[in-house]
Amino acid sequence: MVDRIVRTYLVITGLFNLAMSLIWGINTLFLMDAGLDIFEVMLVNAAYTVGAVVFEVPTGVVADTVGRRISLLLSFGTLFVATLLYVTIAWRGWGFGAFCAASVLIGLGYTFLSGALEAWLVDALKAAGHEGPLEPIFARGQTVFGVAMLIGSVSGGLLGQAHLYLPYLVRAGIVVPLFVVTWRSMVELGFTPRALELRRVPAEMRRVFGEGMKRGVRHPVLRWMVWTTFVSTSFGIFGYYSWQRYFLDLLGHELVWVSGLISAAFALSGIVGNRLVKRIAVRLPSRTGYLAVMISLQAAMIVACGLAGSFAVAVGCYLVYAVVMGASTPVKQAYLNAHIPSEHRATLLSLDSFYGSIGGTIGQSGWGWYSRERTIAGAWVRAGVCLVLGVPFFLLARRADRRTTGGAAPADRFG
Repeated sequence: MVDRIVRTYLVITGLFNLAMSLIWGINTLFLMDAGLDIFEVMLVNAAYTVGAVVFEVPTGVVADTVGRRISLLLSFGTLFVATLLYVTIAWRGWGFGAFCAASVLIGLGYTFLSGALEAWLVDALKAAGHEGPLEPIFARGQTVFGVAMLIGSVSGGLLGQAHLYLPYLVRAGIVVPLFVVTWRSMVELGFTPRALELRRVPAEMRRVFGEGMKRGVRHPVLRWMVWTTFVSTSFGIFGYYSWQRYFLDLLGHELVWVSGLISAAFALSGIVGNRLVKRIAVRLPSRTGYLAVMISLQAAMIVACGLAGSFAVAVGCYLVYAVVMGASTPVKQAYLNAHIPSEHRATLLSLDSFYGSIGGTIGQSGWGWYSRERTIAGAWVRAGVCLVLGVPFFLLARRADRRTTGGAAPADRFG
């Protein structure tokens, strides 16, 4: 049963990220081709994160009431519609405001997924008797994510070179079998959906939301960890969508397929990072110490990217950043889940994503404005420096963990 659960998790992760990554390497170019400038592109992307801020925790509550499987199906249906709407807006020339509205809808689609799939995996594994560490499974998930992103990014770049609409149309097409796989293969284990009458759903959602927020905001460890997510995404989303313009400007040629290759290399670098988790972990005593070192390295690489002035050097530093990110994510996932009770898992994981969405909104808006008024490179340097603010939050989480466990802090140890 454990193998089946992990296999289902990996298949859904792979198909989803294959579909989504088809546009990741060319989305900025698509929007600018539709008539937007770099600041407007960042505002459109910020509209996505605003949508995520608004819907993140409520959709987490949906997953913790009516079920994680239903939440994923709602995600895929919403993203199918929103993706086709993006193409329609560009085709009909409806402009900036329409793109913002569609991005909010995409934000809704992603929030139905965030927290739900991970919560399903952790609870199902526990119900099936899995007692080992979660890092290896999360690392495998990140590896599948990276492979799917690599394939999707290269394909999206090649399709975009032919026509910038094509990656979006293919993306919508892949969502259809993803919906079917989830419908047929994902079985709720370790969690019982509420059998509610429709009129009682809002009240139950408010109850779960209130309890989840109380457990999250007042939790001595989680209240610091969510701020690390805020800090990291204040650059992460802006950086990913601004490099598409920044790197091509450094290259001096408008080659869409190059953006696809860089996006694929980013994915491959993340896979390398996933494979390095065990090797790095044995040299560091705690998960929080590990994560503090990792975010410091990320900050250094982003500052170096902004200062590079050379296409090859900037891309190289960005790929090192991707390696470090890949080595960080499974460890943070395991540490968060070690502190979250099953009945509120999706809600509290959505709370973490909620803080990330706020960070992404502020980062894209602020650094996007700076990029238009000054330079993208200058925005990267300043955003990279700000990443260092994540270090004290990891250290505060470690101190809180030790206080609440009398110095033992088993969740902070690898193993």
